[in-house]
Amino acid sequence: MDAGLPRRLLPWHFWNRAQTLVLQTGCLAYEKRFPTCPQIPVFLGSEVLRESRSADGAVHVVERSCRLRVEAPRLLRKIAGVEHVVFVQRNVLNWRERTLLIEAHNETFANRVVVNENCSYTVHPENEEWTCFEQSASLDIRSFFGFESALEKIAMKQYTANVKRGKEVIEHYLNELISQGTSHIPRWTPAPVREEDARSQAGPRDLGSLEVDGPIGAPGPAPEVVVTDGDKLDADYIECCLGHLTPMQESCLIQLRHWLQETHKGKIPKDEHILRFLRARDFHLDKAREMLRLSLSWRKQHQVDFLLQTWRPPALLEEFYAGGWHYQDIDGRPLYILRLGHMDTKGLMKAVGEEALLKHVLSVNEEGQKRCEGNTKQFGRPISSWTCLVDLEGLNMRHLWRPGVKALLRMIEVVEDNYPETLGRLLIVRAPRVFPVLWTLISPFINENTRQKFLIYSGSNYQGPGGLVDYLDKEVIPDFLGGECVCNVPEGGLVPKSLYLTEEEQEHTDQLRQWRETYQSASVLRGAPHEVAVEILEGESVITWDFDILRGDVVFSLYHSKQVPKPGPQEPGARAAGQLTDKGWVLGVDYSRVEAPLVCREGESIQGSHVTRWPGTYLLQWQMHSPPGNVACSIPGVEDVLTALHSPGPKCKLLYYYEVLASEDFRGSMSSLESCTSGFSQLSATTSSSSGQSHSSPLVSR
Repeated sequence: MDAGLPRRLLPWHFWNRAQTLVLQTGCLAYEKRFPTCPQIPVFLGSEVLRESRSADGAVHVVERSCRLRVEAPRLLRKIAGVEHVVFVQRNVLNWRERTLLIEAHNETFANRVVVNENCSYTVHPENEEWTCFEQSASLDIRSFFGFESALEKIAMKQYTANVKRGKEVIEHYLNELISQGTSHIPRWTPAPVREEDARSQAGPRDLGSLEVDGPIGAPGPAPEVVVTDGDKLDADYIECCLGHLTPMQESCLIQLRHWLQETHKGKIPKDEHILRFLRARDFHLDKAREMLRLSLSWRKQHQVDFLLQTWRPPALLEEFYAGGWHYQDIDGRPLYILRLGHMDTKGLMKAVGEEALLKHVLSVNEEGQKRCEGNTKQFGRPISSWTCLVDLEGLNMRHLWRPGVKALLRMIEVVEDNYPETLGRLLIVRAPRVFPVLWTLISPFINENTRQKFLIYSGSNYQGPGGLVDYLDKEVIPDFLGGECVCNVPEGGLVPKSLYLTEEEQEHTDQLRQWRETYQSASVLRGAPHEVAVEILEGESVITWDFDILRGDVVFSLYHSKQVPKPGPQEPGARAAGQLTDKGWVLGVDYSRVEAPLVCREGESIQGSHVTRWPGTYLLQWQMHSPPGNVACSIPGVEDVLTALHSPGPKCKLLYYYEVLASEDFRGSMSSLESCTSGFSQLSATTSSSSGQSHSSPLVSR
């Protein structure tokens, strides 16, 4: 983004001490910021994408790709997966009109966040020795991993700092020009035209028209093709293969196809594939073209066109991946069934790795496109998307294992970017009470158009009128959902630990390091529990936790206090940790238990959540397991702690992760769930009324 001067009037002599048009000198100073600018540390560099000039040299247009370092907390950068963002900046310098217009928009995360900035330098209408500078910017955050509020604050802070810094940078380069002897640039005048040159021209010419010099960096899109009466698609072809298209939509399809034919090296995608990208971008030609360009580059890089011929899923995946194709829905769309609640995502990732799972998901999407083509021919009408039926029976907190959630989010991102408009309908049945927590985590990654295709049912709401029979023929409803059709989709189940990849194999794929970075480690001594304080500002926020017991047995508890515990040793990700409570606290007076103690055995993996009822400080506590008669003892005395620290004895070790879902985000996800289908209202009411309760699920030997 451009970091210009604050909005105000500036006398010309601020830019130039000579009595000439300051815009020329100012623009020369502005251009010195590129391709790099040491005075702006966040500006990592730029590359010219396209450059053009008018025939008379009066208008100069430059389009650049600019890289900016992300000034954000490490956690947010880690979740987003980027260290820098890319903005596209277009500068139009008009020497004749004495104007400089700058437009910038973000390219990174464009489907989640839309940033637009406009700057203009013009001559003051009443005094030609004054420059008018105007700057405006807009920020539209559609979804950003649940960090929308934090991102808005960061963006405003950085934008304000850049505006101030921009003025200092311009002053620096103006002084540099003056020190180099450049203090006067004559005002632009058109070059004289000789009579013989004028006579040689076949007709009048607009001196302001642009002649493209050609791309200096990466090749840009070809000029858009004008659609003529003879350049149309056959009406029967549209009706049978593509579906109804307005003249404008047909025109966009033809232009995008022509652009591919002129610029794309390799196999040209079919019209059905191109049309999906146009629909995903509401037939905005430039946006669809860019999305398609990135997707084609991704397909080439990962050899996706050959995936169905080369990918053979491991036998373990075929046995434990609970998903498969099953006839079609009532509209002729291919039907894919996924029994997610029966699937051991953690076991699968530890047995085959994240990359194998991703490749399998991609093969499902490739097969889906192939089946759509087959159904189009079979039924004689265009079918470009499929239906997915997801059964959540068995879904519990173990599915919130953080590396598994991150892998799911990555898969959603890849599918959204490269298989747009392929999901016609998503039917989610038997959604349990824990589902809203998972939904809050993943919904920001799902495009709004995609979310509108979700229909979610809790309990047995999927049965009877308004349920599955509205979308599936009775003959194809699976037997495990009360239908009569035998379904051959694998049932899933726990993956035996003996089938896990060895640590050496996981290290080879860098998977183990990524998982370890997600968690924090802690040791628990007898009489010296490990505690983490979490500040909650408003009720109905959600605290989620995920921890593995590496050695020993521990008791996990959750407490609430209106007091703020005395700070202990600092550690990343927590306000304070270690032993936080003191001897003087009285249970039921200074603090209260909001969750019953949970005994966790060595080797177990525990995932859970708690919907908070009150604001205040919540304490996650792990203490060494004592005999049954002593489990209720929660707060050790100072003598116990000192004894534990100075005496050799058994020690428990664990890895843990926790996260807070803000009340606003959680309530927003509940609202979006209710908008998916009225059948979810019962689950929504049940979850809302369960504030102060948690959902925990131990997974033995994981």
